[in-house]
This record gives sequence, C-alpha cells and structure tokens, in this order.
Amino acid sequence: MGGFGSGRWQHAKDTTSDMRALDIRRLQRDGQLTPGRVLGWHWSRNGEEVASIQIRTGVDRLILNYRSRSNGGEWQPMEYPVYLEWTPCNFGGRRVWFLCPARGCGRRVAILFGGPIFACRRCHKLAYQCQRETNGDRAMRRAETIRRRLGWEPGILNGEGWKPKGMHWCTFERLKAEHDAFAKASWAGIAELLGLMIGH
Repeated sequence: MGGFGSGRWQHAKDTTSDMRALDIRRLQRDGQLTPGRVLGWHWSRNGEEVASIQIRTGVDRLILNYRSRSNGGEWQPMEYPVYLEWTPCNFGGRRVWFLCPARGCGRRVAILFGGPIFACRRCHKLAYQCQRETNGDRAMRRAETIRRRLGWEPGILNGEGWKPKGMHWCTFERLKAEHDAFAKASWAGIAELLGLMIGH
C-alpha cells in the first residue's frame, strides 16, 4: 500500500497527500465507532476504486483487515488491532484518537497512513505537502488565494480583473499590490527552476 506519485524528487520524502489516509475523526463524525460493527473504507482515484480495507469495531480498538505487498511481491493478508483513546473536549463530549500501532510508537494521532502497516506520519517519515513547496510554489498559491477573494479568473497568466462590488478601494489596492508581489515572486521561481536569467 505504497504512496502515489512518489519519485518526483528522489531525495524528497513522500508526503501525507501521497499516502492513503485513515481518519478517526471522520469515523467518529459518521457514527461508525459503535462496537460490533463491520465496515469498509475505500480509496478512489479518477472515480475508480484503488484500495479498500475492512474495519471491525470494538470497545477500545479497531481491527484492520486488508492485503499488502511490497515491491510487486506476493499479496500478504494483514490483520491487527489499532487501539483507541478517548479524551474530553473543552465544551463537553469526547474526542477519539488512534494509538499508532507501529512497534515502539503508540503516539496519539487522528490520522494513520497506509504502508505495510497503517501508522502515524512520523513512523512513515512523511512530510506535509506544504513542506515540499518552493518559494515560487508558495507565492503562486498565495496569489491564487487573493484571486479567488477578488473573484478573478484563476491563473496569473489570465491578467487582472476588476474591483469586486462593495469592496473598499483601499482594500482592493492592498490586495492587488499583494497579488502583484506574489505573482512576480512566482515568475521568479519559475525562471529559476528553468535556469533562466531574469532581466532587471
């Protein structure tokens, strides 16, 4: 159950978005943690199911049941418990956590990531996607955030739009200046990536 899209940079870590994630918050929100239940969890890509897992619920644990293989080898059946821990919330109710099942870990986490076993981000040595961003990527993302706020067409290649109705001019001018600075930084990052020289 390895990651998707790994290998973009051979020296880079896989990221959390490369892996199949199992989120205890979603199971709790959907009311799936009643002891004695059997449920399926599926992952899809482009509308097609690419992986699935069966989960049996107990009082203080989930039993995970799936198949795994490494490097194109034989499929191996996997079945093991993941223990749960409940903590009180500040305004009432309780929140549930996974206790990472990797040997020697036991860290309390909301999300486990698929591999030979489902384990926490640290055990799989995963980075967050934003940790892989270059300065140019980050500038592009921030420019796009401003474009959405202004109601402009996505993409810095599409030029600028108009001031949204009801927005103060000073707010518009500030956002436009921020957008332009981020767009310029994004172009600089693209040029650097391509090894081009930027004129003054």
